[in-house]
Amino acid sequence: MRVGFHISIAGSLDRAVDRARELGCNTFQIFTRNPRGWAFSPLDPVVSSSFQKKLSGSGIAPVLDHMPYLPNLSSANAEVYDKSVYTLKAELRRCDALGIPFLVTHLGSHLGAGPEEGQRHLVNAISSALEETNARCVVLLENTAGTKNSIGTTFAELARIMDLIGLRDRIGFCLDTCHAMGGGYDLRENAPGVLDQFDEAIGIGRLKAIHLNDSKGGRGSHLDRHEHIGLGTIGEGGFRALLSDRRIYDVPMILETPVDARRDDRGNLLKVLELAGSGSRHGREG
Repeated sequence: MRVGFHISIAGSLDRAVDRARELGCNTFQIFTRNPRGWAFSPLDPVVSSSFQKKLSGSGIAPVLDHMPYLPNLSSANAEVYDKSVYTLKAELRRCDALGIPFLVTHLGSHLGAGPEEGQRHLVNAISSALEETNARCVVLLENTAGTKNSIGTTFAELARIMDLIGLRDRIGFCLDTCHAMGGGYDLRENAPGVLDQFDEAIGIGRLKAIHLNDSKGGRGSHLDRHEHIGLGTIGEGGFRALLSDRRIYDVPMILETPVDARRDDRGNLLKVLELAGSGSRHGREG
């Protein structure tokens, strides 16, 4: 089982590999740059080479990149949209330069323009970025919790977006468990059934990553508030059932859980391993 965290690149991007090893990760996720601004510096070739050398000898794979916070690929605002598409293209190129196979992206908000208009912008953004860059990196669409005006809450909507983009060999999915719970999927009582729904709508083979987070909000709350594994509304039982399903055994799982007085990163990793080991592998074969 591949389990890791979103790792800081503070100091130098290649230090993320060191930090991941120290935490006991065998997969991890990063931002390749400061995620809170539009501006960014080109990758330092020396740092990029060091990142790849460290990674090749670490046994850690795969690494995921995550899009910065500001882009909104579904925006009807022309300036924001153009800057968002530019950022997506840049991140795809950076992933290729670093040897990162997956780029996770939020799908954004239609800002009141309507879901169909938001989807149109989103599909155009991703299609044009993939075609122009010809990147080897696969874009992973991340489900949302269903906050106001957001795109991509239901598996049916995600499937429609995939179909409209069309470039299926360059599109995959990242299932965020906190977002799924907020979006109305009952991971607490029926985690295997949620995977069934994903499989029926999209295909389980297209699930390339999982953001493994408990949720402060209940099912259908549309609340995007992450909680420690087992201490939220999904609970230990929900995660035990999810982690024991054979269909996701090889899917990299990234923890984006809090760090506070109750538990740190290492504590959440140990809890995942405990829950994964406490249930026998069952469910449908992938």
